[in-house]
Amino acid sequence: MIRRMRNRVFLAFGVFVLLFIIIAPFYYVITSSFKAPQEIIARTPTLIPQSFTLQHYEKLFRSSNFPIYLINSLIVASGAMLICVALSTPAAYGLYRLRLPGGKLLFRVILVTYAFPGVLLLIPLYGMLSQLGLIDRLSALIVINVTFTAPFAVWMLRAFFTTIPPELEEAAALDGATRLQALLRIVLPLSAPGVASVAIFAFITSWTEYMFASVLILSDANRTLPVGLAGIIGQYQVDWGLLLAGATVTMLPVLILFSLVGRNFVEGLTAGAVK
Repeated sequence: MIRRMRNRVFLAFGVFVLLFIIIAPFYYVITSSFKAPQEIIARTPTLIPQSFTLQHYEKLFRSSNFPIYLINSLIVASGAMLICVALSTPAAYGLYRLRLPGGKLLFRVILVTYAFPGVLLLIPLYGMLSQLGLIDRLSALIVINVTFTAPFAVWMLRAFFTTIPPELEEAAALDGATRLQALLRIVLPLSAPGVASVAIFAFITSWTEYMFASVLILSDANRTLPVGLAGIIGQYQVDWGLLLAGATVTMLPVLILFSLVGRNFVEGLTAGAVK
């Protein structure tokens, strides 16, 4: 009994430490965005804001190009997410369900392409996109993000499809359903957690991508949030209030997406479906 209580206390302490390490930076960023500039740069940091002001958010939306950066990031992240889900879902289903010649080899090749660091492909991709006239366009970032998220999405969805009993599709085929109808009406609803996970992964990867966005985008009007926030940091001074307010607003779309599709439960989705 004592040993069990000691293990629970140790486990609870570990969870508390982990939560503190994860939550503390977010708490500091959010609370500091409402502090006065003097309190932000004070030598003694304050856990609870002693002052409250919205001047940083007012300056962020009225005196900077942050709204443009926000719209650009939403376009890039949403476009990459939709295209990634639309391409990876049938690709993963085809690799798992269809007997394609060299299907296993193709699946391994897809994973190998994901293993290459993006920086190695920066110069070749820049040259290719330059010839296509896609430099300084948001569509170039969408293509790049889909290129780097689709292989992992295919691997993840294929793992989800393996949990769905083939008997469900066989029963649908006996009722006259085509392969595409079985995918849309049976497989996708049952693998909704996998699709949601892929969507979240593609959105966050595109939302936080910095390297290609800083190289492929030349004009300030097409910058995304990571590059735009980096521009707030000047050579000799940093507007910490503006930077913290921008970081706080940048978190909101990700938090909203998690609140909508973040609850993914795999167990029980197919329980009892096959008699």
